[in-house]
Amino acid sequence: MNLDMQQFKADFFKALAHPLRIKILELLAEGDKSVNELQSLAGSEGSTVSQQLTILRGKNIVTGTKDGTRVIYSLRDPMIVELLSVAKQIFNNHLVDTISMLDQMKE
Repeated sequence: MNLDMQQFKADFFKALAHPLRIKILELLAEGDKSVNELQSLAGSEGSTVSQQLTILRGKNIVTGTKDGTRVIYSLRDPMIVELLSVAKQIFNNHLVDTISMLDQMKE
């Protein structure tokens, strides 16, 4: 049983292991959105956003609901918002690299 949980966690985190997928989840944490809205807000091509949504849907992290000709995406589990918040807190707790990251952002 424990091995199944570890495999689930590994697969789950693998599905999150892409900056655009994280961005999509952050945007969906603010509310449900269509592919076009996600594309515009993420500053990425629609096909790229669609590919990432397919991965997230495949792992049951997001759901899509038909609304006429478009699909509206939402987070399957509201705990994702909390997970993203915890990840941000962990990042903030690791401030060792902050100076170098700020220097890179200035470039």
